[in-house]
Amino acid sequence: MRQKIRPKAWLAALAATVSAAAVLLAPATAHARGPERAAAGYLNLHQCLYYSGSATNHFTTVVPSSDGRFLAGSNVSATADSRPTCGAGDGNYGLVPVLSGVKALDLRAGRYLNVHQCMYYSDAATNHFSTVVPSSDGRFLAGTNVSDTADTRPTCGAGDGNYQLVPVLSGVRTLDLTTGRYVNLHQCMYYWDGAANHFSTVVPSGDGRFLAGTNVSATADTRPTCGAGDGRYQVVPVLSGAKAFDLA
Repeated sequence: MRQKIRPKAWLAALAATVSAAAVLLAPATAHARGPERAAAGYLNLHQCLYYSGSATNHFTTVVPSSDGRFLAGSNVSATADSRPTCGAGDGNYGLVPVLSGVKALDLRAGRYLNVHQCMYYSDAATNHFSTVVPSSDGRFLAGTNVSDTADTRPTCGAGDGNYQLVPVLSGVRTLDLTTGRYVNLHQCMYYWDGAANHFSTVVPSGDGRFLAGTNVSATADTRPTCGAGDGRYQVVPVLSGAKAFDLA
């Protein structure tokens, strides 16, 4: 004789089956879609400008150089930083506080991290330097932000009269914060011996000649992805670097 299944028992069994399936599927679905929004807190971008008087040469770090001589304290934190954390330099190149800066980017403010890179140049000094956040003295700008809008052009200042903006070496990269756990910030340092001149890129230049592999990913990058340069300016691996910022 076939056993009768009571309605309440049948419903309870169905609910248990659906619940078990949901538990099995949820991790795969969440991994495929990525987080709905980045974790609460701030991405504090620290920009450190170093200068050599003997070479009349500036360069910028946003993450530490691979050789550890030139620092920058960029971090993810529940606290908004208000002053840049930098190193003293290496004796030849010393820190320039007025050109350094920090910007606390609220990760809850939007879907996109728009990294703006502004390159400035002095013809008299044959000297470039880049900014990713505004300098402490406000003379040299960069519009890096978190927003629900994906920026397509860099927002920069005109410079201070001596140093002027170079649009073809400036650039912007929009990073979708919902697509991965890590913001991987790649810093690529280029140098030309003919002018004793360094400059760094964090995103590709507008003309595509100078690269930097900054991205959002499920993987934490440990080495920078850079280009070879343009023939004159060549990449300097020991002054380049990468840092992964965990958004979880």
